[in-house]
Amino acid sequence: MRLILLRHGETLWNAEKRLQGHDNSPLSPRGIEQARAIVPRLGALSPARVVTSDLGRVRQTAEIVGHADAPSDDRLRELDMGEWTGLRKDVLIAEKAELYGAWRAGRYTPAGGETWDGFVSRITSALSDWLYAGQGDLLAIVHSGVVRAACFGFLGLKPAHLLPVTPGHLTILDFEDVRDAAPPRLEAYNLGEFAPDTDVAD
Repeated sequence: MRLILLRHGETLWNAEKRLQGHDNSPLSPRGIEQARAIVPRLGALSPARVVTSDLGRVRQTAEIVGHADAPSDDRLRELDMGEWTGLRKDVLIAEKAELYGAWRAGRYTPAGGETWDGFVSRITSALSDWLYAGQGDLLAIVHSGVVRAACFGFLGLKPAHLLPVTPGHLTILDFEDVRDAAPPRLEAYNLGEFAPDTDVAD
């Protein structure tokens, strides 16, 4: 059984390098193009089931890729970034470089935000529930942080060891048996139709 993770298309806040967390911004024209471009790959993968985050940018992406009626789960939201929500990445790096680096490594939590460990637990629990709940490959339309949390929670891959997740791109984990303790295999990471981004805000 495969877990197919699709990051939503680029949003207006992504383009401005703003951290979104639980706040929302609509897809940019490029984000709409990214979502449309991944449709043939999704068709070839032919997932049996689909679930999405409940946030607007993900629901908009789900509609574009043909899954407007897919159920949503608020446990699949992006990391809550607390008081950093809406701030620009370049400003944070300029003013709080050490704290920003610690946050990206999961060692710092902005006031009012969610810890990395708590986030990973939330995401792996939600995805495991959906995997257990049915048969066949599962497509989860989510956020970049969710992809990183899944790669860490299921595979032990730290965010520092992963390239940024490009909007509208796929990551695929192959579970031989979701009830087995054996970790899944990483079948694909950042698979898509656009050149991978190297500096993408969440």
